Amino acid sequence: MGRVHDDISGELAEWIGRQRLFFVGSAPLSGSGSVNLSPKGYDTFRIVDPRTVAYLDLTGSGAETIAHVRENGRITFMWCAFEGPPRIVRIHGRGTVVPVDDPAFAGVFPDTPGARSIIVAAAERVSDSCGYAVPHMAYQGERSRLVEWAEQKSDDGLEAYRREKNSVSIDGLPALDP
Repeated sequence: MGRVHDDISGELAEWIGRQRLFFVGSAPLSGSGSVNLSPKGYDTFRIVDPRTVAYLDLTGSGAETIAHVRENGRITFMWCAFEGPPRIVRIHGRGTVVPVDDPAFAGVFPDTPGARSIIVAAAERVSDSCGYAVPHMAYQGERSRLVEWAEQKSDDGLEAYRREKNSVSIDGLPALDP
């Protein structure tokens, strides 16, 4: 059923690249803190090399992943096959938060309105499992609302929103720098 892989093989990378949705999980060190699980879409995930991944983090209502990664680095990515043969792939790793304009990532991601950071993670464990209980679902397209919302804001408007909504996590951990 489940397998642990040495790294992100070409076959796994190709399969991940076909998925339209992935999930990011993180948690604070505090046992009373909130575990976070965020769905991600758009063309925002990249496999940098067989042991490194990155995703373009977009402005949202919170900044839990950023806060957790800054505090302890722990992060997990997960994909489920909603079409085709059943499969679940997870990458557990240690992440860092880098600025969107980091020269190492110039041209790696599309220019996406509302991009606020890049989360880079070193893979520590790569595994897959059956996914037999995951339902079949048909992809109908990307939702446009997040990009439309970001396009309506000026750079100053996005910065003000991030100061208000993304400076700390729901548990009070520092997230985006003001």
